[in-house]
Amino acid sequence: MAFPVPPIDEVDLGQVFRALADPLRRAVVAELVADDDDGERACASFVMPVTKSTKTHHWRALREAGLIVQRDAGNGTFVRLRREEFERRFPGLLGIVAKLSTPAHG
Repeated sequence: MAFPVPPIDEVDLGQVFRALADPLRRAVVAELVADDDDGERACASFVMPVTKSTKTHHWRALREAGLIVQRDAGNGTFVRLRREEFERRFPGLLGIVAKLSTPAHG
């Protein structure tokens, strides 16, 4: 089962920026950008030192902003960055987020 996400032409840049305002969510996006492929990753593979309910909140914020697609696979949930769609709609944005999210930039 895939969770609903907004069509890319309805993604609001303000909501994207609000989602990326949180350092944990920015780190997740930066990690997904750093992955060379556009494959899925298990949500559990991300280091997020918060409670399960807070993780759920972070995933929902990223999904509702349109940044990610999530898929439930029975015993786990998988996530994929909407890299190609974002590059078409907001060229260069994800690369900038990844660059600014490196430890040297905080």
